[in-house]
Amino acid sequence: MLPCQDTPSTKITYQAQVCVPKPLVALMSAQRCGDEADPTDQTRTLYKFDQKVAMPTYLIAIVAGALESRDIDHRTKVWSEKELVDKSAFEFAETETMLKTAEDLLGPYVWGQYDLLVLPPSFPYGGMENPCLTFVTPTLLAGDRSLANVVAHEISHSWTGNLVTNRTWEHFWLNEGHTVFVERKIAGRMHGEQTRQFAALGGWKDLYNSVQTFGETNLLTNLVPRLEGVDPDDAFSSVPYEKGFTLLYYLEELVGGPEKFEPFLRKYIETFKYKCLDTEEWKAFLLDYFKKEVSEGLFDNVDWKAWLHTPGMPPVKPSYDTTLADVCSALCQRWSQATPDNLDQFSPQDLEGMSPGQKTEFLAQLLLKPPLSIQHIEKMDQVYGMSANNNSEIKFRWLRLGIRAEWEGAVDAALTFVTIQGRMKFVRPLYRDLFGFEKAREKTLTTFKQNRPFMHSTTASLVAKDLKVQ
Repeated sequence: MLPCQDTPSTKITYQAQVCVPKPLVALMSAQRCGDEADPTDQTRTLYKFDQKVAMPTYLIAIVAGALESRDIDHRTKVWSEKELVDKSAFEFAETETMLKTAEDLLGPYVWGQYDLLVLPPSFPYGGMENPCLTFVTPTLLAGDRSLANVVAHEISHSWTGNLVTNRTWEHFWLNEGHTVFVERKIAGRMHGEQTRQFAALGGWKDLYNSVQTFGETNLLTNLVPRLEGVDPDDAFSSVPYEKGFTLLYYLEELVGGPEKFEPFLRKYIETFKYKCLDTEEWKAFLLDYFKKEVSEGLFDNVDWKAWLHTPGMPPVKPSYDTTLADVCSALCQRWSQATPDNLDQFSPQDLEGMSPGQKTEFLAQLLLKPPLSIQHIEKMDQVYGMSANNNSEIKFRWLRLGIRAEWEGAVDAALTFVTIQGRMKFVRPLYRDLFGFEKAREKTLTTFKQNRPFMHSTTASLVAKDLKVQ
């Protein structure tokens, strides 16, 4: 099976046997087909796997470890080391509901089982959509299921990415833009349309941050970039995710809303399942499906060059429903306009009734404002207890806010956070912020050099570039 052609355009089925010492457990991105004692060595166990659905080769995954599992439903288990297995089972209890919701949108789930594996904290991504065995980061274990949307994202990949796949990495948005779009559809159906709209607003900010980091004229912010001679890790950002989502949302609104666009999505999956395609093939299929609307001139003003082949932000910003974000915006305005001598206006009641997502949005909006004063930061910590909040999305933004204010109280907490977990979404921006804070720079470099041997190689190499370390 390996080595193999390392391109997303190649799809395979496979069978495998993995032998591991007892009491370790082996898992793969395939259906589990039982286990037995190794006939040649009774101290080892032989695990058998069968992947009958053709999948791109980048989804081959193999795991061995001291793992336990808990059943979530008849086709879903969660696996982790024993210390986290019950917490993980609680956190991801809605997995089957998400899976059924995705099936309602896109058609039958063809992969059989859908298991989740909580990886060690050095795992550099939120999740990885391996068929039959999604990998997730332990930073999702918030204790209140508020970060389980990442599971909805990985579930969506079972159709958009794993079943229908981008032909080359230049067309990565076909995987990720569609997946974010479906993920938010799932959230909308489970928790209401305002939840989908709220997530889209947050995604727009993530896209803006990526564009600002790369630069507005950087060709890597094209929806379809040229990657010849470019390390794919250097090109990785939220652009294919959020710019892709924005294009699909724009098109949905253009053709008349979900009742018109959702049948197109289902037909897209049905037509291209088990296949690969590029953006031009996707566009041709879209325009053929909506040929009546094309003949009526509905697509005449779609600037395809601006959407697909021009750097920077999208040419159109959709008008999202801001209902859930309005309370965040109002509180953000109060803090950004408050002077140091009237900070007593704030109290713990300000956050009453706000969801973890809204608290995250409040901090995200403050990050778009000029840096707060140290007095502001210390008062916010006093009244809201931000430093004690262990939701990873909230903690990440809170630490960035403190570092930007050059609050030395955030430095040790930020260095601890980038050391105890390795999710690049958190680690790279925090290291960049810390490096930019002159008083923290030496300590930041020392911490990175000491911790580098324990980091995932991809994370370590990219942070080294960010910090200009050999």
